[in-house]
Amino acid sequence: MGRYTGAKCRLCRREGVKLFLKGDRCFSGRCAMARRPKPPGQHGRFRRRPTQFSIHLREKQKAKRMYGVGEAQFRRYVERAKGWKGVTGEALLRYLESRLDNTVYRAGFASSRDQARQLINHGHFQINGRHTDIASHLVQEGDVVEVRPESRDRLREQVKAAAERRALPTWLTRDLEGLRVQVTSEPNLEELDQSIEVNLIVEFYSR
Repeated sequence: MGRYTGAKCRLCRREGVKLFLKGDRCFSGRCAMARRPKPPGQHGRFRRRPTQFSIHLREKQKAKRMYGVGEAQFRRYVERAKGWKGVTGEALLRYLESRLDNTVYRAGFASSRDQARQLINHGHFQINGRHTDIASHLVQEGDVVEVRPESRDRLREQVKAAAERRALPTWLTRDLEGLRVQVTSEPNLEELDQSIEVNLIVEFYSR
C-alpha cells in the first residue's frame, strides 16, 4: 500500500487526538478535532467498547500516522528496537524522533512533518555539509543539519516564521541566521508533543 493521500484531518479524528499533520491549522479554531471530534464516517457517532486488539492497533496507527511512516518501515523500526539493549519502546521512539524529517520539524524549519519531508525530498537540506534527499535518514549526536546555500534566500523567511512558532527541544541547538541546527544529544522523550503508549505498540508486534 502506498502513501496516504486522503484528508489528513480524517486521520486525527479516527485516532481521537491531534496528530499535528497540518501545521498551523492544528493550533487554530479550524482544526477538525475542535469542530468535529467524533470519528469519521456515518457510524462515527456510535461508541463501541474497544477490544484489546483494537486498543493496541489504534496506538500503533497513531504513532505511524504522526510520524508519516509506512507499515513496512515502521515494522523494521520495531525489529531494530527489539535488538537494542535498553527498553524496546524507548528505542522505537528514539528511532522515530531521530528521522531527518522529524528533526527538521522539531527544529521549527517546517510547519509539519509532511512539509519537512517535501523540503528534504526537493534537496533543500544537507547534513554535515553533504547533500541528502532521504527524509528517513537517522541523525546522530553531533550532526549538523542546515539549509543548502543555494536554497537559503528562497526559504529564509519561511523557516524563520515557522521557527518562531515552536519551542526548540533541548536535544537540538539552532542557529536561525545560519539556518542550521545541531544534534547535541539523543532525543529527550519527555518533550514529545503527546504521550504514545509504546508498550502497547511493542505488544501488538509481539502477538
